[in-house]
Amino acid sequence: MTKESDMKKIRVAVAGYGNIGRCAVEAILEASDMELAGVVSRRTSPEGVFSGISVTNDVKKLGKVDVILLCGTSRSIPETAEEYLSQGIHTVDSFDIHGDELWNLRHQLDKAGKKYKTVSIVSAGWDPGSDSVVRVLWEAMAPTGITFTNFGPGMSMGHTVAVKSIAGVRNALSMSIPTGAGAHHRAVYVELESDADFAHVEQAIKTDAYFVEDYTTVTQVDNVSALIDMGHSVLMERKGVSGVTHNQLFEYRMKINNPALTAQIMTTCARAAMRQQPGAYTMSEIPVMDLLPGNREELIKKLV
Repeated sequence: MTKESDMKKIRVAVAGYGNIGRCAVEAILEASDMELAGVVSRRTSPEGVFSGISVTNDVKKLGKVDVILLCGTSRSIPETAEEYLSQGIHTVDSFDIHGDELWNLRHQLDKAGKKYKTVSIVSAGWDPGSDSVVRVLWEAMAPTGITFTNFGPGMSMGHTVAVKSIAGVRNALSMSIPTGAGAHHRAVYVELESDADFAHVEQAIKTDAYFVEDYTTVTQVDNVSALIDMGHSVLMERKGVSGVTHNQLFEYRMKINNPALTAQIMTTCARAAMRQQPGAYTMSEIPVMDLLPGNREELIKKLV
């Protein structure tokens, strides 16, 4: 039987060196079956990069790369993922816009993956992502019922990045505050450019796809950095029916560092990408054993 230490390590690159990118580098360095190929960044010397790590604006300069973790904004993923897939590199992203946009992205990248014989794992964060796997399992356990996903209170990275992209916004923070039964208050704090009009910015935020479905408040502040805490949390609940037996109650709760968990899940999915057939997948479609390092039979014996 081949030992894990004897197996060729997976060469993983990180595209983007923001909060998630930095945590992804740390997670890869801790993975016994992975090797960090380097960081792809528009800035050739991004602040805080670890010494001894290759940084480039062109992934081709890193040599062979098996998988690249796309740590940029969700709205950059459709273009960047397909570009890397066309170069023969598997991709993992944490695209976090639910609904039709996620569905359309998966189909776009599935077509590209099959064309270029590569794998794309889409929305490999904690929600969508690992929380989605829990929701699927609960549907199997209680086919009839309702699941509520309550986020926060905490900083939403996807919502925050969406606000930062709006013209006139210098810095931003979007907090998710649960109001019960899966509904949320989005509390947005903005630091504006000197010539920005607050009313215009507020309207742009409230009509953005990230916010249009939720109750949203926008507050102008002098210093957003003084408010930021990367902590987040989720409480998922399902009340349902198993067979004909009612009142099956399930609960799942996490209190987390948002970018660290997102990066760890993406790193785990890099391993799974090496084990799938060409195409695109969400986490719910991947055998959970494919997320773990080591021999599958040994894992089954240990965990099942």
